[in-house]
Amino acid sequence: MKGMFRSLGLFNYRVWFIGALISNIGAWMQMTAQDWVVLTELTDHDATAVGITMACQFGPPLILVGVSGWVADRFDRRKLLLITQSTLGVLSLIIGVLLLTGILTLPMMLILATLFGVTNAFDAPSRQAFVSDVVGRTQASNAVALNSASFNMARLIGPAAGSLLLIAIGSGWVFIINAATFAAMLVALVAMRTDELQPRARSKSGQGRIADGLRYVRSRPDITVTFAMAFVMGAFGMNFPIFASTMALEFGRDADGYGLLSSSLAIGSLAGALLAARRDRARLRVAMLAAAGFGVMQFVAAATPAYLAYALVCVGIGFCTVTMLTTANGYVQTTTDPALRGRVLALYMAVMMGSTPIGAPIVGAVADLWGPRVALLVGGAAGILAAAVGLAWLLGSGRMHRNATSRFRVVVDETRPIDIITQAIPQRPSTDDTLAQTTTAQPELKPRPEDYGGVSPDEEISRKEE
Repeated sequence: MKGMFRSLGLFNYRVWFIGALISNIGAWMQMTAQDWVVLTELTDHDATAVGITMACQFGPPLILVGVSGWVADRFDRRKLLLITQSTLGVLSLIIGVLLLTGILTLPMMLILATLFGVTNAFDAPSRQAFVSDVVGRTQASNAVALNSASFNMARLIGPAAGSLLLIAIGSGWVFIINAATFAAMLVALVAMRTDELQPRARSKSGQGRIADGLRYVRSRPDITVTFAMAFVMGAFGMNFPIFASTMALEFGRDADGYGLLSSSLAIGSLAGALLAARRDRARLRVAMLAAAGFGVMQFVAAATPAYLAYALVCVGIGFCTVTMLTTANGYVQTTTDPALRGRVLALYMAVMMGSTPIGAPIVGAVADLWGPRVALLVGGAAGILAAAVGLAWLLGSGRMHRNATSRFRVVVDETRPIDIITQAIPQRPSTDDTLAQTTTAQPELKPRPEDYGGVSPDEEISRKEE
């Protein structure tokens, strides 16, 4: 258990964790309210409208990726987050007031969702990269997993609380309560000990553009495949607001039934995040297995005959989803050159969030035309396709091969996290050049003595010559 929560030993991360948990609870309350408001108050059960709202909210990160990643690498991330979190709180307050006064319309909601998306375009890469500023590379994978656990603890509480509040006090107050929860994150950012934050890696002269991040990703086939898997899952698989809201209506449930489905997803998600926190490092093969598991669970969900059975399957869907996302995020964070981390993470978030405008309207239209069960099958196919993409690369890359001592055992060579590589390869304190070299594919890494029984190949050759 101590290893699972090791990042919480740092004061700054404890403060960040608590602030994020409170803020995320409010965010999940708002997400539940927003989808339900669009589906039942602003339209007459129009799932396509929900998909378009999601597209407005998640489209800007894709469009602004060239700017947002550069901003995350160029400026103080803590100050950036103070600005973005304050802006998100104000936007939530505006929607709440418009709902309470009864003047909110669907076009107005789409405009406000777009403003949320623009703000999140700058908030997400800064927030993701800031984790490494707080804990350092050695604990980044664990911190990412605990962040996911915090997010999914909030996902467990937020939708249930949001659905109850929708019935008890109305949708407008849910948005206003969420606006208030942003204060927790702002207090956490202000309370941090800035002298304990990790020194920022600076880019070399001329290395301040998103094009450098693109070139870096292209030079790393393993990260490119991670992005491809995330795109397929994000576009067609992880449209949970559409799945949960339309399936709640399919089973004749109201807002409380929708909230329970979201909380069921969160139970599995929390379990997946905590299990990821126990792993010493992120491995791509875990992400591939999780994507395949997601696809299978979606197929099972499409065939469930009863509401409670569907809610139970949602636990497995949540587990597989978060295992895949947390592993992919941790892998990108721990194997990327720190000087380029903000831009690479901006690209990753653009792929994840920017894929939604492509897939969400399509999945919403499928749910409208052929029913939510067919939409679930589309999501399941996306999971299987994502796993197939990863497996095809793994087989073609030459990283999977038979063990030399066991006929039936398969060995997978994987890129090691930067902190492991720099321990294995003695070198000067990190510069952009040496860090870039350490993140190349596995065959280019220098072997460690422990890989050869404590004796390196060069030492073995010199002994034979003697």
